[in-house]
Amino acid sequence: MSVATGIGSLPGEDFHQAIRLVLDELPDLPHLPELPARGAIANMTGRTLAVVADLGFDLQPAGWRLTDAAGIDHRRARSLLSQDLDGFEELTQSYRGELKLQVAGPWTLASTVEKPRGDKVLSDHGARRDLAQALAEGLRTHVADVRRRVPDATLIVQVDEPALPFVLNGQVPTASGFGRHRRIHPPEASAALEGVFEAITAAGAVPVAHCCGADAPIELVRGAGARGISLDADLLTTSAYDEVGALLEAGERLFLGVVPSSQETAMPGERAVTERVLRLLDMLGFDPEAVGAQLVLTPSCGLAGASPEHAKKALALVRTSASQLAQG
Repeated sequence: MSVATGIGSLPGEDFHQAIRLVLDELPDLPHLPELPARGAIANMTGRTLAVVADLGFDLQPAGWRLTDAAGIDHRRARSLLSQDLDGFEELTQSYRGELKLQVAGPWTLASTVEKPRGDKVLSDHGARRDLAQALAEGLRTHVADVRRRVPDATLIVQVDEPALPFVLNGQVPTASGFGRHRRIHPPEASAALEGVFEAITAAGAVPVAHCCGADAPIELVRGAGARGISLDADLLTTSAYDEVGALLEAGERLFLGVVPSSQETAMPGERAVTERVLRLLDMLGFDPEAVGAQLVLTPSCGLAGASPEHAKKALALVRTSASQLAQG
């Protein structure tokens, strides 16, 4: 049976309200919400740095920077995550079923975090290796912490890599903005991801990769150990169909973004969403009944920039569409 979930971020600053929204609208696969409106300590990067083990970071005017010891904002990010997990535990008592967490991946972190003396971690082989390893180690602890709080849940960890296509193609700007960092070759990119996915698996969770940009490197992340892929249906090219088909053929999960995350785009009806998914499956040559349990419908990306009303409608729509798809 197809189910629905969110990508991660939601609008607003009230975390308890966000949890209730997720539990109400996504009862079969809720996720730990991210609320970037609370500031840099709660956005995708800050949230993940709160998980990273053994390294210190501080928030500078240009963004997060690697430091010798955790700065005040890094400590605040860790404290906020701990508080949020307390609230999540309180509202998910006796929950049984799948539950999704999200973290930024090693290449997106390397593209957004600076070295102590400036420029991105991406520019330094040793620094990006250390950051990837510290993320992997931190995830072991993070997954264990969530498992302790929600012991009957089956955990999925979504590794967000929106920057990965730019990393592979040498399109990440340097600090000056006038140049581009050298491209990372696939073997190195795969090795860093492999360490993160292995840590997630060793902790007893299921690793899923999310890339909502064009040219998502599906084959690379699957080869590194991802057991599911999250993609924006609007950005799927015909050249990616074979890779998506191979994923479904292997029995892995496809998280498919089918509802607009921006309120500037008209919201489709659930029939239109369902028919769109059925057309895609038909083009790929799959029977909906045969692969229905592998499909997870989502918004196209995070909902942090949407209004609360749009976010609620988007989550309700993916849930009802998944239910309709399951009923044929």
